Amino acid sequence: MPEAKRVSADVAADEMVRLAQERGDRLAHDRYQAMRPQCGFGQLGLCCHNCNMGPCRIDPFGQGTREGICGASADVIAARNLARRAAVGSAAHSDHGRSIAMTLLETARGQAQGYSIKGPAKLLALAKEWGIATDKRSLEEIAEEVALAALEDFGRQDGGLRFVSRAPAKVQARWESHGVMPRGVDRDIVGVLHSTNMGGSNEPYHLLRSCVRAGLVDGWGGSMVATELSDILFGEPAPLVSEANLGVLKEDHVNILVHGHEPVLSDALVAASQTDEVMAACEAVGAKGIQLAGICCTANEILMRHGVPIAGNLLHQEFALVTGAVDMMVVDIQCIFPSLRAVAGKYHTKIVSTSPKAHFEGFTHIEFDERRALDSARTLLLTGIQNFANRDPGKVHIPTDKSPLIAGFTTEGVFDHLGGRYRPSYRPLNNAIIDGRIRGVVGIVGCNTVKITQDEAHLTLAKELLRHDVLIVQTGCSAIACGKAGLLTPEAVELYAGAGLQEVCDAVGLPPCLHLGACVDNTRILTACIEICREGGLGDDFAELPVAGAAPEWMSDKAIAIGFYVVGSGIFTVVGDSLPIMGSPRVADYLTGGMEEDFGARFAFERDPLKAAALIVEHLNAKREALHLSPMIYEPRPAETLGKRWRAGGVALAAV
Repeated sequence: MPEAKRVSADVAADEMVRLAQERGDRLAHDRYQAMRPQCGFGQLGLCCHNCNMGPCRIDPFGQGTREGICGASADVIAARNLARRAAVGSAAHSDHGRSIAMTLLETARGQAQGYSIKGPAKLLALAKEWGIATDKRSLEEIAEEVALAALEDFGRQDGGLRFVSRAPAKVQARWESHGVMPRGVDRDIVGVLHSTNMGGSNEPYHLLRSCVRAGLVDGWGGSMVATELSDILFGEPAPLVSEANLGVLKEDHVNILVHGHEPVLSDALVAASQTDEVMAACEAVGAKGIQLAGICCTANEILMRHGVPIAGNLLHQEFALVTGAVDMMVVDIQCIFPSLRAVAGKYHTKIVSTSPKAHFEGFTHIEFDERRALDSARTLLLTGIQNFANRDPGKVHIPTDKSPLIAGFTTEGVFDHLGGRYRPSYRPLNNAIIDGRIRGVVGIVGCNTVKITQDEAHLTLAKELLRHDVLIVQTGCSAIACGKAGLLTPEAVELYAGAGLQEVCDAVGLPPCLHLGACVDNTRILTACIEICREGGLGDDFAELPVAGAAPEWMSDKAIAIGFYVVGSGIFTVVGDSLPIMGSPRVADYLTGGMEEDFGARFAFERDPLKAAALIVEHLNAKREALHLSPMIYEPRPAETLGKRWRAGGVALAAV
């Protein structure tokens, strides 16, 4: 195992790794070391097990086997494998969206205990967008029709997804011309998977277009449904203050962690945790209260709407158990390590799975029922509270590390943050870009991976872009990484931002990195780009905007789907580890070059975050030059001043 200090950029995480080593706990990093060297054929995308004649593998050096048993080439195998992974990632996010739509429908019909329409403004706006009548109708009647309309997009057989009409006309025209216009979520995902069956599509570029289609039905379908309908059901987020890292756990409280991705359960747990019954139960076992905290994107969901603190991102799920202070971890779906059973077995922690879609060997399973949401949530909390008495004080070790953060930013909220209550507008943002105070906007998203030092790529990339006056928007584990490091506060502006970005952030009181929510909420980045185009002055096509995406520590198939809908929509994206296609020069060349001709954007693969930042800055500069924008007002902030109080001279941003 590498030196503990190399495992994570997070001091609290390294503290837990050292403690785990002393106690003999086996964590993800240990399992990674035991797995090395990893299969080189798989990493290059050159192994195929799509039928029982294989598995087949292609020699990447051209000296051995050059085709599979069926005759599939390296190009076909790499593209086909990638299409399958894109379809799986799209299915994960889209099924999340379906769950939210079903819960909204049951809520509208009075069949979901404890839920209500908490985002009426978003409901009415979406109803208007979809042509659904609102006059003289109750919110429940409108919500029922909106939910049914959303669910139609999953089984739709012809026409197109409803949200596709939001995309700029030029973007839609590209999709039509290349045959990737998203039609129906289930139809398109099934179609992609069907084409990858043995004897299916064997033309690599057709398979790569299937990857784009799989991504688009995620970004403009399932994920956008999840984001929009969550705002209706759980309320539209607004800026709030909270904290992040393992230091949010409390020794004298019952600590219950929620981990996963679907907010239907976590939102009910927040409501139930505030009841008199639950508080009395805590008192009865000698606890001062209940500390609810989150891991991964469930954490982001309840952070954005309720201010519930975050215990950590993906790799923190094991670190949290090593504290010995977690009385229960409640999980639902996605990004959950089966290893939690073994780690928790050395402590008193109870691991409870709740989703009908995900059972785990050795976990206690208490299925969550949306129709009895508060009762189900109360049962789960009482289970955790009862386990408090089994805690071993000798094993409790909670790091003190935690950082304040501000979260709760949305596409709609930016109108008010930038333009004020009386003149809400994206004009100040567009003007700041046009005038040269902000170089551009970049979304940094994605996971953690044990292959590199946890969080380090997220943090290094963010800080390097900030010093070049780039406004950053974030979701998922990347947002949590920057939250733990203090980048999601206004104070971070003086420590990391260039002079132009400082002027803008100081004028409106924003952090330099804006937390937009969970990984499905990457769609907020798409809708923000829509508003930038509508405001004018920066082009009428995503491919013309000085914007970019980055996933420096990607891990999940969901990240592949996200990458394809972002690039497929016309936004240049830099990925840390390359996608598993490097054994096929044709496929790699298309994704990093030819794809731009077809879709207005391309991928770049760069593991070094400083080099990735340089690629992004170069891209933003090229887009600015093509738009004939003003030169940047200030030179980039000197790298040696990062992390120090620093203020360059300049004229404050004029009020708009």
